[in-house]
Amino acid sequence: MSVPLAQIPAPHNTASLTLVEQLVQWARRRIEERVFRPGMRMPSIRKLALDKGVSRFTVVEAYERLVAQGFLESRRGSGFYVRERQGGAATLSELRPRAEALPAPANIDVVWLLRNMLHTGARPERSPGLGYLPARWLDGDLITNALRTLGRQSGMQMLGIGTAQGFLPLRQQLQTRLEELEIGASPEQIVMVSGITQAIDLISRIYVKPGDAVIVGDPAWFQMFGCFASQGARLVGMPYTPEGPDLDTLEALVQQWRPKMLVVNSVLQNPTGTSLTAAQAFRILRLAEAYDFIVVEDDIYGDLCPPGYPGTRLASLDQLKRVIYLGSFSKTLAPNLRVGFIACAPEVAMVLSNQKMLVGMTSPELNERVIYKILTEGHYRRHVERIRARLDGVREKAVRMIEKTGMKLFLTPTAGMFLWADTGVDAGALAAAGHEAGYLLTPGGLFSPQQSPSTWMRFNIANCGDPELPAFLSRYLDGVARRAS
Repeated sequence: MSVPLAQIPAPHNTASLTLVEQLVQWARRRIEERVFRPGMRMPSIRKLALDKGVSRFTVVEAYERLVAQGFLESRRGSGFYVRERQGGAATLSELRPRAEALPAPANIDVVWLLRNMLHTGARPERSPGLGYLPARWLDGDLITNALRTLGRQSGMQMLGIGTAQGFLPLRQQLQTRLEELEIGASPEQIVMVSGITQAIDLISRIYVKPGDAVIVGDPAWFQMFGCFASQGARLVGMPYTPEGPDLDTLEALVQQWRPKMLVVNSVLQNPTGTSLTAAQAFRILRLAEAYDFIVVEDDIYGDLCPPGYPGTRLASLDQLKRVIYLGSFSKTLAPNLRVGFIACAPEVAMVLSNQKMLVGMTSPELNERVIYKILTEGHYRRHVERIRARLDGVREKAVRMIEKTGMKLFLTPTAGMFLWADTGVDAGALAAAGHEAGYLLTPGGLFSPQQSPSTWMRFNIANCGDPELPAFLSRYLDGVARRAS
């Protein structure tokens, strides 16, 4: 697959660099950011010279230096290709234990998006691939007011090490919130964690052994793939339809693989936006009981559902007998607070707490106290209502923008923050071209457990406000169509 050419911005602080050195710096930065990924063909010498306004000799010299430095390899008669370098960031396939019993894994790589999600230069409105709401949509005063309240209290209470299960008053408050969802969980059944990622990591460490099958959505939240792959799991993809998970296929997969667990978003699934009906939830639980596997329910987007939204939580039906329920405040309050929780059976909570102590002692109690203040002072509910209203206000505009470019939506959800769209082209190449143009886009291949090439792309409707985004997408898609005709 070739790297798409786009406007090549000049590197920063290049006044003392020769043109060759500038080209080398430009290419190295994009290789290290995994915009140009292993195996991709670099722009031809002629095209890059024309695009950059330099001689072909300059491009040849730059490419030869990159070959010498181990970033590129030259293939006679074909061009220059990005080389797979040793000692770089490991892909998920590299993290898996080597075992002859396991099939050869696909090249699963989530580093590209994770690194670019944290790129400070990207403005939210130019980052439709981000998984978070823009900061201007959130309420920093909720957090600063809670911190001020805590600052007026005795500092002695901040000097302890905390407990493995987390700040007790917050767990008691979460018990009340879960009751509103018809999920019964005592404080002893709740374990505080540093976000959903840590929750998945703890669960995988305890339950998953090399060779175990874990069923995940295809597509689904990509970061959890790394947690399971690092334990040697065999990731099995469960396909989705616009009505939700394909349960006939799920039953066939369960019969074939006898999985250790299933991980699913029951409400506003990332990235499709689908939610489980009561009938679907019942069928999943019947399969879990018949084939004896654990169900991990990730409800991180639950607070984005308006009252009366037609979505069913598995934990409300199962009452935490076989279901492990996950929640978090990262999407609605602040990503860097890193406060989430696990609700589960009492004996599971004890095991999770012990594992949490082994890998990180306790979670930061200060963050948990901040969340407790926000929840108990009564402002959180109104804050979430405002977020839902803002999402409702931009959803139709984002839908029209995507459809106007010629892309096709998987479905048009009535709640949540994501749209899943078929671009009709290689979404990885589109994302790379977007990066060159200053946009952070999320290619659909990242959401597949096998990371196979995909034409799908996830859009965050809160971050689609850049007025030049529709023109960029249309220009790129039209260009691909002209070249194909």
